[in-house]
Amino acid sequence: MAINLNKVTLDKSTPTVSLAKSGDGQGTMRVNLNWTARAATPDKGFLAKLKAAATPGIDLDLGAMYELADGTKGVVQALGNSFGALNEPPFIYLDGDDRSGGNTAGENLHINLADITKFRRILIFAFIYQGVPNWSQANGVVTLFPTSGPQVEVELDSADNQALSCAIAMLESNGRELTVTREVRYIRGGQQEIDQAYGFGMEWTAGSK
Repeated sequence: MAINLNKVTLDKSTPTVSLAKSGDGQGTMRVNLNWTARAATPDKGFLAKLKAAATPGIDLDLGAMYELADGTKGVVQALGNSFGALNEPPFIYLDGDDRSGGNTAGENLHINLADITKFRRILIFAFIYQGVPNWSQANGVVTLFPTSGPQVEVELDSADNQALSCAIAMLESNGRELTVTREVRYIRGGQQEIDQAYGFGMEWTAGSK
């Protein structure tokens, strides 16, 4: 089997990889979520259109909960227009909201890694804002694109179709090194339940977009 030196896939046997070390000159890392709104159908023509119309799509959103080194905590997400900022705290920016799953560019978070000592941890997550949960057919995959080193891929497998959210990956900094660990932990609830599962301890209110 050929080994792709340009990509690392995190799975249960290899859940963690180093992303950056302090002072190594990393720039902005892109975190991409790509997914399919509806499952493909083997039918063609009018029957396929009828099935597509009868199958509700999902709006899958990418977000990040963060804890900075100074203790500041928060969330970057489209919900509530909390898109963040790249060159000032929280040094995390969401560049848009794909409502359909049809955008080939997907949704992207940008994380400024110029100084990894500013971070304590960042939890990358996805949640279903609209539509019936159907993770198994969304074919979601998150890919991290560091400015140096291989891409890091996390597939949203082992689906729980009763869950509204999925904690995908945890980035952690000890001041010397930044690592990413595969989570792929499905949670039957929204952001507040993700927070409770990972102990961020934030206060939550209802939001919209």
